[in-house]
Amino acid sequence: MLTDYHPLRDWPRPPAALPHARLNEPPRGALVTVAGLVLVRQRPGTAKGVVFLTLEDETGVANVVIWRKVFLRFRRAVVAGRLLRVTGRLQRDSEVVHIVAEKIEDISEMLDELLRPPVAGPAP
Repeated sequence: MLTDYHPLRDWPRPPAALPHARLNEPPRGALVTVAGLVLVRQRPGTAKGVVFLTLEDETGVANVVIWRKVFLRFRRAVVAGRLLRVTGRLQRDSEVVHIVAEKIEDISEMLDELLRPPVAGPAP
C-alpha cells in the first residue's frame, strides 16, 4: 500500500544528511544529521565553552550548537574540519533553528572528490 508523503514524519533520518532547506520539516527535538562546509566557528569567552558553527550546503545554512562536553570529545573535527557531518537534536524557537550536536564527523576528505574529473562511461 502506498502512503502519502508527510513532511513531519518523512524527513531523511540519520545517517542520511538532511538538506538545510528542509530543517523546518522535522519536529522539535528530532534527531537529524546535517552536513556542510564550515563557514563560521565561534567560541565566545562569555559562552562557558560553548562553540557555535555555521555550516553551508547547496540549499542554505545550518546553525550548530556544541556544548563543552561534546566539543572536548570531537575537538579535532570541530577545530580542523572544513566539511563536517553533525548529528544532533533539532531546536526551534519561532523561525530560528539550531542543531544541538551529539556527534561530529570530519568528512573533509570528501572535498577531494570534487577535484576529480568525472569518469567517462561507454560511448552511446
